[in-house]
Amino acid sequence: MSFTIAITGKGGVGKTTLAGLFVTRLIACRCRPVLAVDADPNMCLDVLLGVKAQHTVGSLREEAREIAARGLAAGISKQELLELRISQSLVEGPDFDLIAMGRPEGPGCYCYANNVLKATLEEIADNYPFVVIDNEAGLENLSRRIVRKADLLVLVSDPSERGLATLGRLFDLVREMKVEYGKLAVVVNRLKSPLLSAPAERLRESLSPDYFVGLPENEAVSVLGEKGGNLWALKRPNEVVARMDSFISEIGLQTASTAAAGPGSSRATS
Repeated sequence: MSFTIAITGKGGVGKTTLAGLFVTRLIACRCRPVLAVDADPNMCLDVLLGVKAQHTVGSLREEAREIAARGLAAGISKQELLELRISQSLVEGPDFDLIAMGRPEGPGCYCYANNVLKATLEEIADNYPFVVIDNEAGLENLSRRIVRKADLLVLVSDPSERGLATLGRLFDLVREMKVEYGKLAVVVNRLKSPLLSAPAERLRESLSPDYFVGLPENEAVSVLGEKGGNLWALKRPNEVVARMDSFISEIGLQTASTAAAGPGSSRATS
């Protein structure tokens, strides 16, 4: 069974950067291989991980539709074709694979592509001991149950009072929509002070998360974002990297087995 980390929050708070940091630091802590899922239509997790997603679930949906319409997939259903193409579209990186949701393309409801992604994840996720999902802003993906259950649900905010209030409302929706998760983590990103603000302390008290993590404003992370670099360049003693490593250690993932069958398992893990 894989350990699934699902990350969400409002737009612009650093969700995708945090997802990328989870992937890179899990691997650095010998928690590998990792399946990275870019479930945000505004996809950019591939760039942060130094790879390029050539195909997305959205584009493959249209490709499968066209092939089926032309009768070029004799003996195979459209859904089987789409599932096959998605499994073939995995992007391989050092000790991780990436699958990207992308935007819905062409006419029609995106629910079909979403259901296929869900089915594909159910089929392949257990081949990886760790799965990191960068969700779109809000709870749309989680409410659609694209994963059976998140072992760790991570809610991300910036340190602004408005951002923290939004996170509190997001958690209310988590409970209202009965999103399934094992443990809850709250990450306050881009802190300009080592001390949490009063609103942040109130949020911690009201939500009572299993983990409450503050990540400081960091010049190296900001420069990577501005210049389009990838997160593999970040290493200790960078403070954000050190705090992520401590967070992973606190969760207990560094003690998890790194052996797995299937994609990625044949790569070196030493």
